[in-house]
Amino acid sequence: MSEANRGARVAPIVTGIGVMAGDGAGVEAHWKAVLDGCTWIRPIQRYDASRYSAQLAGQIVGFDVSKHLPSRLIPQTDRVTQLALVAGDEALADAGIADRDYDDFEMGVVTSNASAGWEFTHHEFKKLWTQGPSQVSVYESFAWFYAANTGQISIRNGMRAASGVLVADQAGGLDAIGQARRNLRRGAKLMVTGGLDSAFDPWGWLSHVSGGEVSTAEDVSDAYLPFDAAARGYVPGEGGAMLVLEHGDPERPPAARYGRVAGHASTFDPPPGSGRPSNLARAIRLALADAGVEPGQVDVVFADGAGVPEKDRSEADGIAEVFGPKGVPVTVPKSGVGRLLAGGGPLDVVTALLSIRDGVIPPTPHTRAVPDEYAVDVVTEPREAKVGVALVLARGRGGFNSALVVTA
Repeated sequence: MSEANRGARVAPIVTGIGVMAGDGAGVEAHWKAVLDGCTWIRPIQRYDASRYSAQLAGQIVGFDVSKHLPSRLIPQTDRVTQLALVAGDEALADAGIADRDYDDFEMGVVTSNASAGWEFTHHEFKKLWTQGPSQVSVYESFAWFYAANTGQISIRNGMRAASGVLVADQAGGLDAIGQARRNLRRGAKLMVTGGLDSAFDPWGWLSHVSGGEVSTAEDVSDAYLPFDAAARGYVPGEGGAMLVLEHGDPERPPAARYGRVAGHASTFDPPPGSGRPSNLARAIRLALADAGVEPGQVDVVFADGAGVPEKDRSEADGIAEVFGPKGVPVTVPKSGVGRLLAGGGPLDVVTALLSIRDGVIPPTPHTRAVPDEYAVDVVTEPREAKVGVALVLARGRGGFNSALVVTA
């Protein structure tokens, strides 16, 4: 059987979703904010960021971890792991897995994290420099690690099937979902998957700004403008989403909730200066083939939307190459929360599933003037449409491309 046919036959069902973005109030609050075009981008609030060239970030506001996690767990974990645990709890509760009798070795976790536990490490290193090594938390040995989110979710929920973590910058979250799908093909019955990031302490913020692509705009409405003629950089955000995937065997279906992960593919771009084109269009075609879907069947593209002119142009060229000039609606709803690194793709997948559920394509906040030469139909106001197939794209620094297809 071909890979495309196998992908179409074994399309995991998304039975639960959990979101940590915006006000941290959950899935439906996130969806309402997206449709309303809300923005959670604002000046950094945790410390004085006036000495940095960029001061705007997409921050989760009103999140009190003590209301969600046991007190013993909080000192062991970085903020990003706390967000991941809460999103995972929300997704598992949404899926209602207590109604299914899964063995521990039939459930696994695959997550993505691009920046690890910056805040925890910064705090402990400060103690090292000022108070000495005896004052450093023993939890520093793992709280900073990229795999901490996967490990803590697995331990908390007794999930011992094949698990893992992927690091591919913004593309990693979609790659994690793709890996979870492969694990289900190999015999697992349930996977918790997705990605989150948070690196807003001074050390982490400096790492964002040093990349040279963060917007220095002071006005929120002009800061992050994917595909806009006035785009001059992106705004970093924190958060992301977790999903519960269950086996798509038609003879043993779980209670279907949101849709299916029908296809996935990843490619890598050639090095800068090589003169060779991006491989984004190839990733799109491979993902569509894996899903058994033709370009004309795709109802909406949730784009990566870098907000950097040359990257926007490259992505627009890839989309137009596959779908034709303005051949499919394109949206970047995450411009209201910022680029979330590993969390961006999974959050877009959740938004795409809600778009399928409710028959509406969400808008791209703040984007106003798309250059004609981009040849993409960017949605700037909510657009009612029958959505049965959505394509989600993510691109990571260094050449990562990832494409994922979700269907009704």
